[in-house]
Amino acid sequence: MSLLGRVLCRVGGSQITRQFSSLIVDDSAVKQLKRIDETALRITVDGGGCSGFQYKFELDGTVHEDDVVTEKDGIRIITDTISLDFIKGSTVEFHEELIRSAFRIVHNPQAEAGCSCGVSFSVKID
Repeated sequence: MSLLGRVLCRVGGSQITRQFSSLIVDDSAVKQLKRIDETALRITVDGGGCSGFQYKFELDGTVHEDDVVTEKDGIRIITDTISLDFIKGSTVEFHEELIRSAFRIVHNPQAEAGCSCGVSFSVKID
């Protein structure tokens, strides 16, 4: 697991590079993306699910103006800035079990509670 990644931020058409990441990309996510011959995973947070918000994962390498790109070992995790506020400090991993295999967000410090399937969560309100 790596706490550091290279983050590329596009702000108003110009690109800024920072040497820290607000997402932790687990080696299992990198390995799975390489296994399926993909180089990018988009993570968004939408309203809905049984706990109020839900994670959404797509194999989409398109980078928009308001996106933050976290790179690790040749793969990119793409997140829009609004969704990133809901998952900053979290770990992105790929989890395999007998009945399901999927990318998931774990250890989300922004989440107060989540559902048992791990797809939806409620936000901490300070």
